[in-house]
Amino acid sequence: MSSPSLWETLRGPGPRRWFLGAGLSIMLWAWPTWNLVWSVEEPATWKVLASVALVAFFAAYAVLPMISRRRDVRTGLVCVAILLALNGLVILLVGREALWTWPFLACAIGMTTLPPRVDFALIMALSGISLASELAEGNLEQAFFQPALILSLGFMMSSFARMIRQTVALRAAQTELADAAVAAERSRVARDMHDILGHSLTVIAVKAELAGRLMEGVPAGPARDKAAAEVAEVQELARGALADVRATVAGYRGVNVLAELAAARTALESAGIQADLPLTVEQVPAKYRELFGWVLREGVTNVVRHSGAVQCRVRLTASTVLVEDDGVGPGPGVPGSGLAGIRERAATAGGTVSIGASDLGGFRLAVDV
Repeated sequence: MSSPSLWETLRGPGPRRWFLGAGLSIMLWAWPTWNLVWSVEEPATWKVLASVALVAFFAAYAVLPMISRRRDVRTGLVCVAILLALNGLVILLVGREALWTWPFLACAIGMTTLPPRVDFALIMALSGISLASELAEGNLEQAFFQPALILSLGFMMSSFARMIRQTVALRAAQTELADAAVAAERSRVARDMHDILGHSLTVIAVKAELAGRLMEGVPAGPARDKAAAEVAEVQELARGALADVRATVAGYRGVNVLAELAAARTALESAGIQADLPLTVEQVPAKYRELFGWVLREGVTNVVRHSGAVQCRVRLTASTVLVEDDGVGPGPGVPGSGLAGIRERAATAGGTVSIGASDLGGFRLAVDV
């Protein structure tokens, strides 16, 4: 659930550059493809099927690597499986002449998000099969050209993709550190404001109250009444200022999803619960970070106190926060005051709350906005 939307995945300067390069390479091979399919004496049905298979393969070559770039390795494996299936269909229809598409396949594999060394193994396998195929056909002059092309293009794109992912991760880490530094500074300012101004205003309010009581022993008269009124006003102003300071401090110490994520990790580890938490909160818009922080706090608190779970999973997207566990599951007393507060906050933000059984076998709390 923490994956970005399809539109978010396919937009941006990175995908645009990839689409431009993929489009140019496809255009470069458009004429050889036309000759390969339509200049031979074959039935029209075969030509149409072969053309459709080639179009589908090149469309997948252009789109699927970008779909997988900000998602998990499971999505990458599915994308590669689709690419291999479409390429196998092309080879089945066209024959070994379609092996020229393997450099494209190697580039797409290199750019797809895959587990470590899987892309290396696939690219090596493609190169080895290509070499064996050319040697079996007796094409000694061409036997090493295409395998070398597959290796060079595949490994180049794989290294390029890994560098991009590392750069994105570093930028996300920088954003997280900046947010954490801001949160720490806000907390420091709030603490100092409370300790200094709060103490001083409390003393002023107490002394004003004491002065008012002392004035009760002064003989009645206009001067005393005026002085008593001034002292009462000072006392009221001090109390009002103290309330304002406390409200301001509460705002500075407001709940934030980044801080709550760090607190959740500590709380779950202390309770001996395996924590499956997001590595970043950059996908959460600023306007939802406080709400998601409250949901995260309430959900993790319930997991630690009531679930009896050994595993807790948290997922964050731009519009959803999910907390689930493998504990005892929902019981008859689920709608407590904490969850009632979450419902109110979610309703204020235009969101909905869903609770129930988790896929892990325990309790599930989710908020969608």
